[in-house]
Amino acid sequence: MVRKKMELNFNNASHTFYCEDAIDFLKKTETKYDIMIVDPPAFAKHLNAVDKASIGYKNLNHEALKKIKPGGIIFTFSCSQVIDKQLFRKIIFKAAAQARRPVRILYQLTQPADHPVSVFHPEGEYLKGLVLKVD
Repeated sequence: MVRKKMELNFNNASHTFYCEDAIDFLKKTETKYDIMIVDPPAFAKHLNAVDKASIGYKNLNHEALKKIKPGGIIFTFSCSQVIDKQLFRKIIFKAAAQARRPVRILYQLTQPADHPVSVFHPEGEYLKGLVLKVD
């Protein structure tokens, strides 16, 4: 489907397509990137999945941090309700420490205004995003 959309939108431009697990792909690629977008599906839909999801977010971001060029930018996100923004930052800190990369948070992102958060349901702040500068 991606190939068809690329052909429709970009005529005969040459592109390479991959269909595989993102962590597996990052582990085996030798390519270093200037910009990366790490936007997985929700890893935790329930409180009992927080520990496993935290490991998944850490592993994915750790691999991304290993493949970003010095001075590169990573946009990383979590849309899991039960992973709050403080926990997400801690996960990213662990990934950066494990990758031994200096990382600065340039921006913190959240869902748009058309998804307001009820004070009675703070878990409704489901989308967390960080824009990271990696040295």
